[in-house]
Amino acid sequence: MCVYADRLFIFGFEDIILPMKREVIKGTIQGNERGYAFLIPERAENSAAPVKDYFIPHSDLRGAMHGDKVMCETTEETGGFRGERTTARVLKVLERGIKEIVGTYFTCRSGGFVTPDERKYFAEVFIPFGKGVRAKAGDKVVCRILSYPKKGNPEGIVSKILGRQFDKKAELASILYQYKLREKFPLSVIEEAEKYQDKITAEEIKARRDLRKTVTFTIDGEDARDFDDAVSASRTENGYDLGVHIADVSHYVKEDSDLDNEAFERGTSVYFPEKVIPMLPERLCNDLCSLREGVERLTLSCIMNIDKSGKVIDYVITPSVIKSKARLTYTEVQAYFDGDKAAAKKLKKVVTDLDVMKELAEILKRRREEKGSIDLEVKDSAILVKNGEIEVFPAKKDFAHGLIEEFMILANCTVAEYAYYLTLPFVYRVHGEPTEERTEKFYAFLAGLGINARRNREGIYPTDFQKILKTAEDTSAYPLINRVMLRTMQKAVYSPEPLGHFGLSEKHYCHFTSPIRRYPDLAVHRILKDVIGRGTEGIEEKYADFAEYASVQSSEREKIADAAERAVDDYYKLLYISEREGEEFDGVVSGVINAGLFVELECGVEGLVRAETLGGRKIICDKDNYTLTAGKKTYRLGEPVRIMVAGVNLVDRRAEFLIASEGYTGKGEKGGRKKHNA
Repeated sequence: MCVYADRLFIFGFEDIILPMKREVIKGTIQGNERGYAFLIPERAENSAAPVKDYFIPHSDLRGAMHGDKVMCETTEETGGFRGERTTARVLKVLERGIKEIVGTYFTCRSGGFVTPDERKYFAEVFIPFGKGVRAKAGDKVVCRILSYPKKGNPEGIVSKILGRQFDKKAELASILYQYKLREKFPLSVIEEAEKYQDKITAEEIKARRDLRKTVTFTIDGEDARDFDDAVSASRTENGYDLGVHIADVSHYVKEDSDLDNEAFERGTSVYFPEKVIPMLPERLCNDLCSLREGVERLTLSCIMNIDKSGKVIDYVITPSVIKSKARLTYTEVQAYFDGDKAAAKKLKKVVTDLDVMKELAEILKRRREEKGSIDLEVKDSAILVKNGEIEVFPAKKDFAHGLIEEFMILANCTVAEYAYYLTLPFVYRVHGEPTEERTEKFYAFLAGLGINARRNREGIYPTDFQKILKTAEDTSAYPLINRVMLRTMQKAVYSPEPLGHFGLSEKHYCHFTSPIRRYPDLAVHRILKDVIGRGTEGIEEKYADFAEYASVQSSEREKIADAAERAVDDYYKLLYISEREGEEFDGVVSGVINAGLFVELECGVEGLVRAETLGGRKIICDKDNYTLTAGKKTYRLGEPVRIMVAGVNLVDRRAEFLIASEGYTGKGEKGGRKKHNA
C-alpha cells in the first residue's frame, strides 16, 4: 500500500479513499450467531502474542461470512463494541474460508435451506430446486456452497446426506465433517506403513544405545492402545538417573514421504469417547511404534542425571533400543502408592523402581513450585460408553498421573534447552504471559474481592500468580480466583522461536514425548536425530523453514482437534444429561452472560440457567467482576449452586437448568426430584 497526503491508495482496490487516521487491516472473519462478527488480524510472523480483534456490525460485513479472509478498515479509534473494541468495516472479501458446511436441511416453496451446525456461520444456505439430492426436511447434510450473491443468502447444493437430525450416528458424522476430520488413510500411506518389518536388525541395534537390559516400563490408562513413552529410574551417589524413552517414530516416518505428508496434514490424533482418529496408520501407532511389554522397540531416549534438589546436572539424548519390562496402569500404580498389598504383589518386579520414581517425582514437583510454576486446577471429564449406556464423571488426577507428568515435563525442558544452546531451528511449545489488559482486569477483580495483591512494576511473572493462588488456597474464594486466573492466561501454541512458557515458568520448552500422536514431537525428533547423527553443519538451512511451517500447522491442527473433541464430548454429555430431566445436581457457576448463568456440574456437564427463570425484574450482568444479579440475589463465578435439569435443547446442543427450588414436580420418582452428587 502507498500513503499520500490526502488519501490512501490500496493497489488492486480501485483507489479507495480513506481518512488518514483509519487503519487498513487484513484478517479473518469470526462470525457470531446473532449476525455480527469480529475481525481477527493476521498474526505477526513468529509471534505468539495475542492479536487485537475488531467488532464488525452486520451492516458493515458487506457479504463477508465466518472464516472469510478480508481486507477491512477501522471505523472508530476507541469505543466500538460495548466500549471494549475498535470497530471496523469490510472493504473486500479476499478469499472465502468455508466452501462446504454441515447442517440440517429444511424445505421451502422455492427449494430448501440448510441451517449450518456452525453457529458462527450465521447465514442459512439456499438450495434451489433440483440441488437437494433427494434430501428430506430434517436430514443432516453436507452442503457445497456454489455462489455468494451480493444480496440474500449463499446458494449451494446438497452433496451428501448423513442421516436424520438428532440421530446419534448422523450427529457425530456431522461433527467429523464440520471439522474436516478424515478417518481413512490414503492407500499409499497404508502401503508405506505396512512395508516395515517387525524384527529390528542387528545393524540397527548396533547403531544405538542398547537399553534392553535396563528396567523400563510404561504407565498409562487402562484403555490405552498405544504406548509411546517408557520410563526408567535409579538412585546414584549424588542423586538420580532418570530415563525417558520415546518411540522413535521418525525412523519409520521419513521426511517428505506419503506417511510424513499425511501426518503433517492431520497434525495430531483426535480422541473421542468411542473412537480415535489417529495421526498415523494402525500399523505404526498400535504396533511398530508402541512400546509393548516384552517387545524390542526403537526409541529416542533422554537420560538425565539429577541431583538431590531436582536439578539436571548432565544429560544425553540418544537413539536407543529398549525392551519394556511391564505395562502398568495409573490405577494399579496409585493403589501401590496407597499401600494396597494386592497391587504390591502384582507389581513386585518393579516396586523398587516405583519407589525411586515416587521419591524423585516429589522432588521435581517441589522444585517446579519453587521456580514459580502455576498449577491451576482444570476440571476434566471422563466419558465411558458401555453397552450403549453413557457415564460422565470427573477424570482422575492422582499422584500416579502426576509422576509421569513430572518426568515428561523435565524431558521436554531438557530437550528444548539442548536445542536452544545449539541454536537449532526447532519447534518450541510457548505460552506467552497474559496481556496487560487482561492482567489489569484480573488485579482489579482481586481488589474487588478485598485481596491486596501487589503487582511487580518490572513486569508480569509466574511467581506473582503462584503467590495469589497460595494465598487464597484455604479460602472460599479459591475456586473463583482459580477460574478467573485461568481465563486471564493465554493459550499455549507452537513456535520456531524460544519465547518461554509462562505457566511452567520455563525459559525453554518443547513437546518431545508423544510423536505417535503429535506432529510437533515428530518434527522435534527428526531434527534431534539429524543433529546427533551428523552434527549442526547445514541444519539451519535444512530445517529453518520446516520449523516455521510445522509450528504454524501444528498450532492450527491442535486448535481444530481441541474444538472437535470438545464438540463430541459436549454431545455425549448432552445425551447423558437428557436422561436426567427433573433430577437435581450440585454444581458451580462457570460463566455469566446477559442471557443467564452457565453452571458446571461436578461431573463436567455444563448447562444454561436462563435469566428469566432467576426471578427479579432487573438482571444486571457485571462481566468485569463475573457476577449476575437477579433482583436481590447475586451469583458469582465459582459459586456453588444446586440445579435441576429442565431439559436439553438438541438443536443448539445445550442443556437447560433451573436453580433448584421447592415445589417443582417433573420427571423423577413419584413426580418429585432425585438428588445426586454427580
